[in-house]
Amino acid sequence: MTMGLRSGATWLKLAVGLIALHATTAAARPQVPAGLRVDRVVVVMRHGIRPPTKVQPMPQGVARDPWPAWPVAPGWLTPHGAVAVEAIAASDRAVFTSAGLLPSRGCGAKVALLADSDQRTIATAEHYARGIAPGCGLAIEHAPEGTTDPLFSQIDGGHAPLDPARAKAAVDAAVGPGGIAAVETRMRPLLARLDAALCGRATVPVACGVAKDPTTILPATERSRPKLGGALDRASTAAQVLLLEYADGKPATEVGWGRVSAQDVTDFGAFHALEFGMLARPPYLAARNMAGLSPRILGWLTDPAPDAPRVAMISGHDTNIANLGGLLGLHWRVPGIAADDPVPGGAILLERLRDATGNVFVRASYRAQSLAELRAGTARAPYRRVLPIAGCRARGIVGLCTLDAFTRKLKG
Repeated sequence: MTMGLRSGATWLKLAVGLIALHATTAAARPQVPAGLRVDRVVVVMRHGIRPPTKVQPMPQGVARDPWPAWPVAPGWLTPHGAVAVEAIAASDRAVFTSAGLLPSRGCGAKVALLADSDQRTIATAEHYARGIAPGCGLAIEHAPEGTTDPLFSQIDGGHAPLDPARAKAAVDAAVGPGGIAAVETRMRPLLARLDAALCGRATVPVACGVAKDPTTILPATERSRPKLGGALDRASTAAQVLLLEYADGKPATEVGWGRVSAQDVTDFGAFHALEFGMLARPPYLAARNMAGLSPRILGWLTDPAPDAPRVAMISGHDTNIANLGGLLGLHWRVPGIAADDPVPGGAILLERLRDATGNVFVRASYRAQSLAELRAGTARAPYRRVLPIAGCRARGIVGLCTLDAFTRKLKG
């Protein structure tokens, strides 16, 4: 698939990244509890690094200076992002091979790949396939590029209709006492830091920045999710753009116009995580929006066929990761990334475990490259943590689910 501009510098960068990829060593896989073995895994993954989805990332006047250029069309996987995806896929391959899910060589293993219909999700699946099974030409299931695939967003369009009153109650509980105004007040010091980065120290128009408009929440309808507006909405967008600039390896002078450090990128990410925490993680909303993907996940975990895939990967979006994280009560903190913020190329891994008598269990983990490794395009020591699934306990292990309990969790 076309990846955008193919300048000599771009492909030199790609080649350097691939050299780093082949030098990658995977982090040790999480220890399996005694008496259990892993025999299936489903990887629910956010697409890799992309530019903003619009040529003008934010409304005129939000930033003092022009936003930097990108080597690909808006929203596409970047060449650097492709390298980073292949690196994390190679790391996954090493872990899955160690667990006995994949052969150490050859193409005998059946791996299922499902992608949303955006260029970035399809391309992410393609590059993941190259890293997880080099030279095997794995097939990728996806709707035609550019069409809408309701599997990945069930609420929009009424595929999983919402009860607006229940949706409002779920959002209100996530927002907390005092409503969205209290949340904005709590975030004002960080909003001021973000505006300083966007607008610089020099005298700028009063309209510059994101903090000038009060934050609002547009309620959900039967066919649409709740939406954030105003200061915190724009802060979430700006924070994500700055993270993507840094993760894609742009020169320091182009990351926030030279006014944003790696620590700033980490801190500003709290806005992006906050938006998901209020609007995507609440279980009622999450279960409805995951109503298309949840059956696919359960299908891979329970398929009794002898030739069923032992590894399956879904290439989706940050919303899908936040939905699943909220449903299962998972919390992570990747180095350089705000707590619970879905990382480009990051994934929730759902492992099926069996005991000697055939009883089946499910555990969850999160794995992602750190901000530094994303910027380098490597995955030498990615973050991999088993995370307790809220409300589950099996075999005396807190956070380990029976298959029945996990199924109920996905249904909200």
